[in-house]
Amino acid sequence: MERKKPITKKGAAQLREELQRLKNEERPKIKEALKTAREHGDLSENAEYKAAREQQGFNEGRIKEIESWLSFCEVIDITTLQHNGRIVFGATVTLYDEAEDRYMTCQIVGEPEADMKASRVSITSPIARALIGKGEGDTAVVNAPGGDKTWVVEKISYAE
Repeated sequence: MERKKPITKKGAAQLREELQRLKNEERPKIKEALKTAREHGDLSENAEYKAAREQQGFNEGRIKEIESWLSFCEVIDITTLQHNGRIVFGATVTLYDEAEDRYMTCQIVGEPEADMKASRVSITSPIARALIGKGEGDTAVVNAPGGDKTWVVEKISYAE
C-alpha cells in the first residue's frame, strides 16, 4: 500500500482549482474545436483537427495526473504543526551561502506543488532532506549534483 504524500492546504486548493478549470472550461473548448475541425471535411489532412486532438490528450492527461495526486495526498495545515523552532514540512526558510555571499528563501512543500521559480521545493528534494530538523543558526550540507553545498539557516517561518 502506497503511503500518503504530504501537500499544503494551499497546494491542494490550487490543484482542485486547476482540475475544475480543466474539466469545466478547457474540455468544452476542446470539444467545440474538435466539432468545428470535423466540419472542415477530410480529417486525415486537417491540421486543426490534429491540434485539437493533441490538446485534448494533454488536457485529459493532466486531469488524470491531478486526480491521482489528490487521491494519494494528505493535506497538512502547516499552521498547526508542532515545530519547536525546527524546520518541518511547510516551513519557509531563509538560507545563507557563505561561499557565494548570497541568500535564498524557499518553502518546503509536497511534490505536486513544487516550483523553483516560485521558491517552493519538494519535500523529497536533496535540499529539503538536508534542512528537515535544522534550527536557526544550524548549517545544512546539501548533496547536490554539482557537489556539496553548505547553507546556514538564517530564518524559519511557519505561515501558509
